[in-house]
Amino acid sequence: MLNLKSFLMLFFLSVGFFLYSGCSFNKTESKATLTIWHWMTDRQTAFDELAKRYEKAYATKVNFELYAPSDAYSQKIRAAAQGANLPDIFGILGEKRDFASFIKAGHILDLTSYMDENSSQWRKSFFEKALAVNEFPTGNIYGIEPGIYAVPIDIMTIQMVYNKDLLKQLGFNPQKPAETFAELLEIGKKIKEAKMQGLVSGWAEVWMIDCFANNYAFNIMGQDKVLATIRGEVPYTDPDWIRVLSLFQEMRDAGVLATGVVTMVNKTAEQIFATEKAVFAFNGSWCVNVYKGMNPNLNYATMLPPKASDAFPMSIWGGAGSSFMVNGRSKQKQEAVKFLKWFTDKEQQAYLSEATNNLPANKVCLSQISEVLSGFAKNMDFATHPNIWGVWEFPAVIEAWDKGIQSIIIGEKRPEQVASEVQKIKERELAKKRQ
Repeated sequence: MLNLKSFLMLFFLSVGFFLYSGCSFNKTESKATLTIWHWMTDRQTAFDELAKRYEKAYATKVNFELYAPSDAYSQKIRAAAQGANLPDIFGILGEKRDFASFIKAGHILDLTSYMDENSSQWRKSFFEKALAVNEFPTGNIYGIEPGIYAVPIDIMTIQMVYNKDLLKQLGFNPQKPAETFAELLEIGKKIKEAKMQGLVSGWAEVWMIDCFANNYAFNIMGQDKVLATIRGEVPYTDPDWIRVLSLFQEMRDAGVLATGVVTMVNKTAEQIFATEKAVFAFNGSWCVNVYKGMNPNLNYATMLPPKASDAFPMSIWGGAGSSFMVNGRSKQKQEAVKFLKWFTDKEQQAYLSEATNNLPANKVCLSQISEVLSGFAKNMDFATHPNIWGVWEFPAVIEAWDKGIQSIIIGEKRPEQVASEVQKIKERELAKKRQ
């Protein structure tokens, strides 16, 4: 039997053990956990790895929850917003007006003060064009308080790529692709003679036609005139717009465009280019990862669409590829901001770029990425995007314009005819707006 002294010693040891166990249990339970929703199927493994690194460094668990495809993700985000049940960090797939509606509803935290606090280098580490997509300037049409409301985690530009070996086979210098539209047409003639395929792109998905056409609209008439057209101050029957439409007819006739490009989805176009059956492709920087999976030995490089005019610089669509927002109602807003600062620092950005073959939003780590990816990044200064224009064209007008270009490519309509039809729809939509 235990004597009194032994009994008391055992009692206090037991109490101490349970108190210690309880403290340890509570410490584990109180450890912060961040939940992040995303749609990026190709990045889940890399995201999970970074989550492990963050938890090890800061004792905060991070759960990246994947919801795909993108349509399903968008529906989930909208439903969660309506139920005030959004995660700590999330992204929005939509136009700038959708972004604005989430801010007005209080779902998104203004990150401006965090970008600039204590002479922070956070803002300075990003490409300006990437931040611009997530920023609402003074006097914006959405009535949003000026500021930065999301963090870019990568960037994208949409440009042309070319097969170096096929270009050399045609007798052209693979280190110096076409710089002017006239030079592109000359290459097209050689492609036609050799019975090869020219430019492939997902032009059955009309937004990609819209992107390509916008490049040349900015090059031929400049941003001011393009935006004036969207506002209804310049008609689509203007000679400059007819010139943009005519480029597609010229490319078709010269042999620049691949057979069936207007019925081609981008996945098909990527397969054709990756298997070295086309000289050119018009695609976004995400294609680097796609091509690597399809043909790791593909010998290709990036190029700006060849300029059709010296009046204005060539513009390309670009900016933030994907961005994360902090839930304005999250109880862990500060921890969420802390994580995003770490997540977009150069070390994590370099890892993410290497693992996923996407362009980093942090410009400091560009020296650590591949040559092809660097080619997409170096033209970031030429980037523009509808999300930063501040004006939006009517959807019916965009549809008529893009489908009109398809009809020009297949020879059903002339540029002047398409311009006239688009302008009639524009006038109809403007009249509706005035009512």
